[in-house]
Amino acid sequence: MQKFAMQKFRRVRLTAKVAAAAVVTIATPAVADLKLCNSTASRVGVAIGYQDKDGWSTEGWWNIASQTCETLLKGPVPSRFIYVHAVDYDRGGEWAGKNDMCTGEKSFTIRGVQDCPTRGYKSTGFFEVDTGDAKEWTIRLTDPEPAKK
Repeated sequence: MQKFAMQKFRRVRLTAKVAAAAVVTIATPAVADLKLCNSTASRVGVAIGYQDKDGWSTEGWWNIASQTCETLLKGPVPSRFIYVHAVDYDRGGEWAGKNDMCTGEKSFTIRGVQDCPTRGYKSTGFFEVDTGDAKEWTIRLTDPEPAKK
């Protein structure tokens, strides 16, 4: 009789632990965002491009202070490949690539990447970041390596 009571107590205790774990899981949603960290000595302006279920999109400009990180997109990363263009506000220069996408002069969200000038936008080179289908990703901008003599 006592053995049965002890087994019943263990089962109730285990059920309570599982229920408590389920509440914690429900109460704290998983964070899956696209972030960019500016590990440079300068302030930078950042634009991104990506493909989602509705097609290609570019967004910008995020102004990111030196040595800080910003969430660019909340939720799961929309595509395996993210495209980035950044401008160094303090020292000049940019992080660019060979993938042309549309950008605006001020804050923008643009659908489509074709015929940028015809549509009133600038055609800008973006570099590609392969996230490997990760749901969250952090891109880190760094200062260029000093030129070797």
